[in-house]
Amino acid sequence: MNPSPSDQAPSATRVWDPFVRIFHWSLVTCVVLNQFVLEDGKTAHEWVGYIASALVLARVVWGFVGSRHARFSDFFPTPGRLLRHVQALRQGQQLHYEGHNPLGALMMLALMALVLALGATGWLQTTDALFGEEWLMELHESLAQALLWAAGLHAVAAIAMGRLERVRLVRAMVTGVKQRY
Repeated sequence: MNPSPSDQAPSATRVWDPFVRIFHWSLVTCVVLNQFVLEDGKTAHEWVGYIASALVLARVVWGFVGSRHARFSDFFPTPGRLLRHVQALRQGQQLHYEGHNPLGALMMLALMALVLALGATGWLQTTDALFGEEWLMELHESLAQALLWAAGLHAVAAIAMGRLERVRLVRAMVTGVKQRY
């Protein structure tokens, strides 16, 4: 995906398909439930973790077979894309990305990796071989904290980049349409 100067960007672009938006808000719900509502180690907490992991795995598949802007090939944060994006930001250039910008794509992949790591460490805690292992419980808790920090940074960055790029990013994750203002 090649960025273009923002003055050439369309005022509204259909970007995220229903699967991507349902995935996003379902995953947010799972994280909020497991972090703030459900009790650690209980059956509901485990199942919500499994659902979150399944959502991420489904999103990975969708990243190869989904709609244009859902595909990893549209936004994968290669070193070159990241470098060009950071250089443009540092120079005050306003670039328009129809889908994820490279830093947003990097964050999305990091968040998904954290969810999968949480799912794996959570499941491992239920196995006979690793049940009750302190190091595994600490790793799981550390991953949960990292996920919360990354999700918070993601939310702040979406708001900040939306303002910088003059795009309603949060609304786009609800409606599927990126709208410039």
